[in-house]
Amino acid sequence: MRLKNRSEAGKELASLLKKYKDDPLAIVIGLPRGGVITAFAVAKSLNVPLDIVCPRKIGSPQNPEFAIGAITETGKGIFYEDVIKQLSIPKDYIEKKTADEKARAEYCLKLYRKDRSSRDVEGKTVILVDDGLATGATMRAAIASIKAEKANKIVVAIPVAPSHAMSKFEESVDEVFCLMTPPGFYAVGQFYTDFAPVQDEQVIACLQNL
Repeated sequence: MRLKNRSEAGKELASLLKKYKDDPLAIVIGLPRGGVITAFAVAKSLNVPLDIVCPRKIGSPQNPEFAIGAITETGKGIFYEDVIKQLSIPKDYIEKKTADEKARAEYCLKLYRKDRSSRDVEGKTVILVDDGLATGATMRAAIASIKAEKANKIVVAIPVAPSHAMSKFEESVDEVFCLMTPPGFYAVGQFYTDFAPVQDEQVIACLQNL
């Protein structure tokens, strides 16, 4: 099975989340960039607000696309220590990347949210949405951010992911929804017909139009 695009994935996800339709305490929060496109479709279908959280992946020196962990918007690190040890990644690399990505997270948050008031999820049901996940590092960082902000309930909703990655969230959040956990998972994009890069302007437009 292949998903048409990120918006179609969001509409299909929303069908699994119908119990939250018109819920005054529910809010959908997307992970940029692509996850915000999916989250927009979910939020629109459910008729609930949309916001954003900006964790940042920390990639390995050998392959920046391979996550060795991620940081929250405030720079709190969530790392795969066994992978770091196996790859002999030096501490100074992690410290520098953490500082760089924290600055990037702060920049992105200001860029995307514009003049919005501070994100308020205290006491709410937060539905965290991405367009897919591989290691799950950035989602783990997003969960940490939302927990620190005292959400009442956290739901993770993902179109596609390897089954072993999704199972890691079952004990750390209240509910997990995933459209597909296919075998032979290599990368999220292989399960989309259209997985074109998402531009900052598209993220901003989603947040301004809902």
